[in-house]
Amino acid sequence: MMDKRALRARLRAIRDAAAPVSMVVPAAFAVRLSPGLIVASYVAMGGEVDPTPLARAAADAGCRLALPHVVDRPTPIRFLAAGGTLVEGPFGLRQPGVDAAELAPDIILTPLVGFDRRGNRLGQGAGHYDRAFAAYPAAWRVGIAHAVQELPLLIPDPWDIPLHAILTEQEWIVP
Repeated sequence: MMDKRALRARLRAIRDAAAPVSMVVPAAFAVRLSPGLIVASYVAMGGEVDPTPLARAAADAGCRLALPHVVDRPTPIRFLAAGGTLVEGPFGLRQPGVDAAELAPDIILTPLVGFDRRGNRLGQGAGHYDRAFAAYPAAWRVGIAHAVQELPLLIPDPWDIPLHAILTEQEWIVP
């Protein structure tokens, strides 16, 4: 059995030590964008890879942007319209205020703690994105990470939903 708590700690340390990278928007991402699509991005924190180039490409293509809004650990995240003033949320998050419109994402960009080439992901451990993926099963799920966060194999839990693609500074991975 994998000790996910220890693995998260090790991978966070590796991620936090990695040099900041600027992601190049892959053609496979850009071709999926069209006016009116809702793309859920995130505001990077700590050593997370900044998704701004992808969010900018989505906005330039006429997509609407949403950001996660977290209340606490047990409450599912909601995706609220981006563009307004961001407020301090739990866990050090910067997020839209509660008055922003809730949106149903067509594409969900998610930060990763770890991943494998089968599309399995290791997140922060609160289950927020697992529940969001279940709530929006048709959404295209894209993980964003440093290449050094890749693992040979992650054993998914029964509730884990795999990613459709992973972007690192080195490559676009489609499981």
